[in-house]
Amino acid sequence: MTWRGLSINGKFLAARPTGVHRVARELIGQLGRHREELTELFGAAPTILAPRNVAPDAIAARLPLVRDSVLTGQAWEQLELPLRARGKLLLSFCNLAPLLHGSSVPMFHDAQTFSTPQSYSRAFRNFYRLAQPLMGARALRVLTVSEFSRGELAHYGVAQAGKIRVIHNGVTHGGVPSADGTILGALGLRAQGYVLALASTQAHKNIRVLLEAFARPVGAEQAGGLRLVLFGAEGAADFARAGLVVPEGVVFAGRVRDGELTALMAGALCFAMPSTTEGFGLPPLEAMAQGCPAVVAPCGALPEVCGAAALYAAPDLPGQWREAFGQLAQHPDLRARLSARGRKHAQAMTWERAGDALMDVLREIGAKGR
Repeated sequence: MTWRGLSINGKFLAARPTGVHRVARELIGQLGRHREELTELFGAAPTILAPRNVAPDAIAARLPLVRDSVLTGQAWEQLELPLRARGKLLLSFCNLAPLLHGSSVPMFHDAQTFSTPQSYSRAFRNFYRLAQPLMGARALRVLTVSEFSRGELAHYGVAQAGKIRVIHNGVTHGGVPSADGTILGALGLRAQGYVLALASTQAHKNIRVLLEAFARPVGAEQAGGLRLVLFGAEGAADFARAGLVVPEGVVFAGRVRDGELTALMAGALCFAMPSTTEGFGLPPLEAMAQGCPAVVAPCGALPEVCGAAALYAAPDLPGQWREAFGQLAQHPDLRARLSARGRKHAQAMTWERAGDALMDVLREIGAKGR
């Protein structure tokens, strides 16, 4: 097949940023490093196609952004994008792709609408469970972010294992936002006096086990004991609606800016992720890069991503989480060793490495024509 170029699905640029969108931005940035080779492989310079409601400066990449559209949202993605990308290889990084485009390479980050449907609304999970296998069947290749997710996608029939390629996420090592330490004072936190985690009521995020661990004082022999700090959009009212009992002293930091998150990670005793499944699990890796030890559940892709650089606690045993936090609080030498081990581990997980793996897939397609 003679290609007419490479297009990238930019619908995500019109939405509120998420972790999946972060991955898309980073991979697009990596493709910008290979613009000349991509032009040679696919016969025209690569472009990002986006609906008209995307701001012209929505992405800082070395690839042009084309916003010429009539439609927006999913209507644009499913109806207009296939026409604008006709004859081109189309990359979609955010779990969905046009059903009507036959030369598509979507990235499905996980199979959690199949494995943990209770984490999603009925409409959301039903749409994904219907659409993704159709997209996977038509795709030239399917990208995912871990060997664990590759196995899950194949198991649930989203795509045949032979067409799935793994692109591990990376961590930003240069240009990390400067820490904005004022947030610690605003929240009444002291350095290494708190455990940091995501504020999520999704069932598979399993924050319940942390709430149960903090139902009585943790590290009480330390002045004031340890506190649990949850950051993200969901707050105490959301947790109450989900039937989660929040112990006294838990701090909801809300949405935080990049510099504030840098400070929270740098100041935390550790970062905790008790998820029962994860397609990748980028936050503990980002914490490691900041020198913040990670305590995670041995579930999903977390062992694949964190390796021997993290401490592990069972997802259904609050006592193991309390013990891990107490050990780190009581033994600064243990925390220092884990911090150094985490930094070294994270240094090997780069976006440049992810970009190289993505280019290998694109070279494979470009060389074969399909």
